[in-house]
Amino acid sequence: MPTNQPGNRDDTARQVNRLETSGTPGDVVQARDVHGGVHFHRSEPNTGAAFTVTPAQLPADVRGFINRHTELAHLTGVVTADPAEPLAAAVTVVTGTAGVGKTSLVLHWAHRVRHEFPDGQLYVNLRGYDPGMPATPEQVLDRFLRDLGIPAPMIPIHPDDRASLYRSLLADRRILVILDNAATVGQVRPLLPGTARCLAVVTSRNRLSGLIARDGAYRVDVDILREDDAVALLGNVTARYRTHDQRHELVELARLCARLPLALRIAAERAASRPMMHLDELIADLRDESGLWDALSADGDDDADVVRTVFAWSYRALPEPAARLFRLLGLHPGNDFGLPAATALAGTDTRRVRQQLDVLVGAHLLEQSAPGRYQFHDLLRAYALDQVRHLETPGTRTEALGRILGWYLHTAHSAAARIVPFDRYQLTEPIPVDVHSLTFDSYETALRWCQTEATNLVGATRAAAEADLHPLAWQLAAVLRGIYLHRNAFDDWLATSRIGVEAAARDGDRAGQAEALESVGKACFQARRLDEAEASHRAALTIRQNLGNRFGEAKSINALGMIGLRRRDLSAARSLFDQSRAIFGDLGERRWEALMRTNLAETLCALHQPQVAAEIAHEALAVFRDLDDRFGVGNALFVLSRAQLGLGDLAGARTAIDAALTIAEDDDNPVWQAHWLVELGAIQRAAEQPAEALISYQRAASMQRRLGDRSREAFAIEGAGQTYERLGRLDEAVDFYRAAVSTHRDLDDRWNLARSLAHLAGALAQQGSPEQARPSWEQALPLLADFDDPAAESLRQRIARALTAG
Repeated sequence: MPTNQPGNRDDTARQVNRLETSGTPGDVVQARDVHGGVHFHRSEPNTGAAFTVTPAQLPADVRGFINRHTELAHLTGVVTADPAEPLAAAVTVVTGTAGVGKTSLVLHWAHRVRHEFPDGQLYVNLRGYDPGMPATPEQVLDRFLRDLGIPAPMIPIHPDDRASLYRSLLADRRILVILDNAATVGQVRPLLPGTARCLAVVTSRNRLSGLIARDGAYRVDVDILREDDAVALLGNVTARYRTHDQRHELVELARLCARLPLALRIAAERAASRPMMHLDELIADLRDESGLWDALSADGDDDADVVRTVFAWSYRALPEPAARLFRLLGLHPGNDFGLPAATALAGTDTRRVRQQLDVLVGAHLLEQSAPGRYQFHDLLRAYALDQVRHLETPGTRTEALGRILGWYLHTAHSAAARIVPFDRYQLTEPIPVDVHSLTFDSYETALRWCQTEATNLVGATRAAAEADLHPLAWQLAAVLRGIYLHRNAFDDWLATSRIGVEAAARDGDRAGQAEALESVGKACFQARRLDEAEASHRAALTIRQNLGNRFGEAKSINALGMIGLRRRDLSAARSLFDQSRAIFGDLGERRWEALMRTNLAETLCALHQPQVAAEIAHEALAVFRDLDDRFGVGNALFVLSRAQLGLGDLAGARTAIDAALTIAEDDDNPVWQAHWLVELGAIQRAAEQPAEALISYQRAASMQRRLGDRSREAFAIEGAGQTYERLGRLDEAVDFYRAAVSTHRDLDDRWNLARSLAHLAGALAQQGSPEQARPSWEQALPLLADFDDPAAESLRQRIARALTAG
């Protein structure tokens, strides 16, 4: 018997009950709270804000750690045995001179006490003394919030709001937060938890007295090592290779290194690498280097001079290929990098560069942070940059910088080919000679590279602009927009786009300026800042029209059409898509013309014209199939399924959406899949298949949460509410509708907020609570004033009838 026949509601309800109690994880979705969160089990549906991630971000412990018993005891003293009890001090500042071992001390201690912080450990290098750009509180909060499970679009734009959300997430948790290499109090204070159950440990060369005076921080001073400990550290490294060294020689070597651990490790490694050379000869070399540095240095910072002396002593002992690579790495636009990037910078082959990196790591001039990844201590990066500026010609530096920035540009372009194959920017900047960009075999590997290199991609865009390599800067911004579209990294997206706009303007490149403006517009569109998006796209449109760039003009008109569709200004959207389609048709751009047909068909669906929409979607589908454009085919099938659902052709709609989802799954593209699953849920709901619909909505909501698209997540949540309402499960329906209402209100989405409020009011009225339903009806009605399409008019009439009856 078909499930839509009378008397089968009990059967479908039993089917849903079996699904919900089967114990199969991830098979149902439930409203979690009014902020739009979801969870996938039956217990505690309203437990507060989602907090599903336990960060474990401590870098590796230090090998061969020596003593520091007093400092370790001071740090441990602030930790209470009972996690429920407040800490003796919620902020601890570890301070000392450069190279004294502050980071090593804190990380060694943190690994010993990590069990005292069961809710996790957050770590960030604030790069306060790095030659490049230090990390800003806004950037760190963005990263911490993501690491704590907050999807990107849920991260507030304003820094104070980010800090407030961060403190709220940590309020009932026991988390260790390590803020390494801070330069100022202002860099730190927004990152401090607001609870005495969490501990923030800050390392700095400065004393950060403001944290002690205002925030009650506890200070741990780290001095140079005692003589015995310094000698022991040297011995830890050299003992296996040098058995004949005398204690007085080790004492003298330690003295020349100012008993600073960073300098001691570098000196010990040099001694260990020359086991047949007498230590007094090495000491004489170091004394000579010290005398040379003293003659050249006049800043009076004795500890810093000692460290630089040891750097120079070790650097001069390097083979020239390794020394050259060390210098060139000072030009890299970020603190950490991979082997392929180093190879591009060197302009040689991977095998040689790997060998040279091993030499630098062995000399303690570079750290290996992960397999295939390397990073500098900030002092060493500054030294490398100083060496490349003094020892390489301007032409050599420019060529090296062009190689690494070109590598980032072309590798990002390759990543975009996997992530957004339907909307790639075509590069005009050639790849440098002897540089080989990476290629990617899947969406996931491409996106993973982009995530790993996120900071470097922003740094590369900025470095290109600062070096007056303007085409590189704005083309990076253009390439990255498609990648950021799938990462929802709004801060990075907007930063690179604005750098691109300025770089193109300085270069007098109007076409480049339009490309970068398009990037700004798309970033603002994704962040639901539609007024800013419109202003950027209109500026790009004006430039393109003045240049006679018809293709770019059509793209800008399409972008404005998408803004109209998002605002539900459907008449304007329809007109703009028609204009764009006509231009693409004149240019013979079949793919883009077909894409405009798809956008037009989606608009017609919203205008309740499913028959015309289906005809146009069929036309677009035929073109995409002829062009073998898989995204185009999938998107046209999705719109076609929506039109067929509007026509009541459930079988046709199901066939179309299944075919679209097969493409998304085969191409391993979660963005398409998550979007199209909501449509599958709607079709299943219309076909009286509630259990299957709930599975589709659950999958869609879960994927959208991971992707960070709050708006589409809310559509899935609302669909689950409609399914429960259809089953007569009104309590669950109300929970889901309230979650959707909250999200649409946060996003200032007036149309979808009105729809969700109407759904909520309808469910409350069915519960026999007309007095609770009325405020939702009353809130929904004025939201519809800006909309004049048939769906809006129908909803207005429905609300008016409900208010009159109630």
